[in-house]
Amino acid sequence: MLESILSTSTDLTIAQFLILTGVSLLLGLISALIYMHRNTYTKGFVLSLVLLPTVVQTVILLVSGNLGAGVAVAGTFSLVRFRSVPGGAREIAAIFTAMAIGLATGMGYIAVAALLTVAVGLASLLMVHLRFGEQDENNRRLRVTMPEDLDYTKVFDDVFAQYTTRTDLKKVKTTNLGSMFELQYDVTLRNRDQEKAFIDALRTRNGNLNIVLSRLPANNDEL
Repeated sequence: MLESILSTSTDLTIAQFLILTGVSLLLGLISALIYMHRNTYTKGFVLSLVLLPTVVQTVILLVSGNLGAGVAVAGTFSLVRFRSVPGGAREIAAIFTAMAIGLATGMGYIAVAALLTVAVGLASLLMVHLRFGEQDENNRRLRVTMPEDLDYTKVFDDVFAQYTTRTDLKKVKTTNLGSMFELQYDVTLRNRDQEKAFIDALRTRNGNLNIVLSRLPANNDEL
């Protein structure tokens, strides 16, 4: 059932090439559609996901099934395309999945390529719907500016105890020629509905200077 449709004793036929190319395009399209589900993306990137399996498949066929040479060439193509594009873990996983599909079809293992697409796609959709690995929605990044004559190590302790369950001081730097401190915290709010009250309480301690409360960056834990 999982045997290759290619024979080592005969040359590649036009019919076999068209079948493999059609399968690669179809599986690439399915993989791209799965990636587009609840993800931000660009048109160029999803088009690349559709076409990448076909490109890798053709490379494998051109090197006559030499897997080592084919992977080396296909890897070089991917580096040229994506080396200047800052990609996250999801983009990297999608690229490697598309390459794996192309490797399977290039070796003639259509069933393996189809099973891989289904397995990875179902796993991806399941983890998205289960919100697997997502950060706590109460996590925030807090930046506070305060005069340098205040003791920043204790001035907010009671406010943090009232409005947060976790506070982690990440960075302290001086601004305004050393007359101000800028503090950066990662905090977990007790109640998101009390964000304004939390900020107001901080303002009474820092002299009503600049305060920024935002979500943690999406790529905070990316590869």
